[in-house]
Amino acid sequence: MSDETRFMRLALALGRRNLGRTWPNPSVGAVVVAGPPGQERIVGQGATAPGGRPHAETEALAMAGAAARGATLYVTLEPCSHHGRTPPCTDAILAAGLARVVTAIADPDPRVAGRGHGLIEAAGLALTTGMLRAEAARDHLGHVLRVTEGRPAVSLKLARTQDGFAAGTPRDRLRITGAVADGAVHLWRMHADAIMVGIGTARADDPALTVRLPGLSGRSPLRVILDSHLRLQPSSALVRAAHDVPTLVITTRAAPAHARRTLTTFGVEVAGVAADPAGRVDLRSALALLAERGITRLCSEGGPYLADALAAADLVDTCTLITGPAALGHADGLPALGPRLALAIESGHLRAVESLVLGPDRAVTYERSHPCSPVSSPTSEPSSASAATRACDG
Repeated sequence: MSDETRFMRLALALGRRNLGRTWPNPSVGAVVVAGPPGQERIVGQGATAPGGRPHAETEALAMAGAAARGATLYVTLEPCSHHGRTPPCTDAILAAGLARVVTAIADPDPRVAGRGHGLIEAAGLALTTGMLRAEAARDHLGHVLRVTEGRPAVSLKLARTQDGFAAGTPRDRLRITGAVADGAVHLWRMHADAIMVGIGTARADDPALTVRLPGLSGRSPLRVILDSHLRLQPSSALVRAAHDVPTLVITTRAAPAHARRTLTTFGVEVAGVAADPAGRVDLRSALALLAERGITRLCSEGGPYLADALAAADLVDTCTLITGPAALGHADGLPALGPRLALAIESGHLRAVESLVLGPDRAVTYERSHPCSPVSSPTSEPSSASAATRACDG
């Protein structure tokens, strides 16, 4: 591994620490490196702060101070070039006296979209783009999709028995995975902006949908329940904790007004969207609502029915399928994979990219091919700024 690759990998690792905490902004990592070739040293590093500000570049440059002059900045996303609640990162980069900037991917946000790279080059700094592009594209997929498609990235989490079932019957709760896999799921939750289930799962399992790891309870994401007819009960764990953990119920505009008032009384936010032809919450409308509120990374733990509905609407970006060691032992159970999700996997629309052993369980992650995704970009060779911008704006 070259030193340059090592520095960008560090920037990516820094950005991943705050995934789930920076929305609506992307969680970016940045590293400032000074010194001649072979004698480089890290003089500053930073990540986008919780809440989305300050940005990674300004944090890294502030740590570097005067040592940033003549140094190289490695950053996982094209620096912003527009005035928002904070000045543009390009202003800080030019003021710091850097000699070179290395980025992983361009930012498709129309307020940036190549302008950040252009300002850096116009100021006479050396610019390299596309370093570890595939890894950065995965980390920033939610931001990219929110900007280009008006929806968050959707990640499914499903558990199944050795013989492929999620439950004995549609109403039975079946213990499938062990403690190691359960801990991994809580870590995945921690790095999501929101976690979503349907009303069927909410009523059958009465889940808390929180992060229950020592010292990390404050990292629980927004909880989202799809409930077309507002059947969520005030006695449920989700409603009882709504004053402590943000909880949003997405329903149809025809849902009963009295049920909406009741849930609101308990601290639940209720929002109505369009219904699909069957009278259920329209999934695309629900995801658009979440994107408008700044959600970039959505984890769905809603079980086989919701997972298959998302697959039917072509809204699944990643799917992690955790297989436990035991079999159900009969054919009367609820299959973990519905027909549309199974077809997406069998056809290669969702391709296996990772397999992990989690105690007695195995987790396989499938990933959809996107214009900026690692699946569609097997190489991560650096490129010119204009080429990287075209690739990510597609």
